[in-house]
Amino acid sequence: MAKVVEREHAHYDVQEVEFGKVYQWRPNSILIECECGEMVTLTASKLLCEECGAEHTKIVREDLIDRRLRGDEEVHPWRYSEDREDDDSVLPH
Repeated sequence: MAKVVEREHAHYDVQEVEFGKVYQWRPNSILIECECGEMVTLTASKLLCEECGAEHTKIVREDLIDRRLRGDEEVHPWRYSEDREDDDSVLPH
């Protein structure tokens, strides 16, 4: 039986750039120790251990897919940015 070592919640990495911010999506993932001893990072789209080919669908389904949705601020951080400008004058009419 594989053992869950670490969980990472879905989030955006925020990178400051010259003219603003860039947001890069990081999906939910879990780090497991496979039955073969290999450390494997699993996501909803990566379910197999590359070393032994073991399928870990059940762990991913239970640990990642069935989680409750978190707050909007965590999932959409740009909506809550302090330097956000809501100036309609820059939008074309």
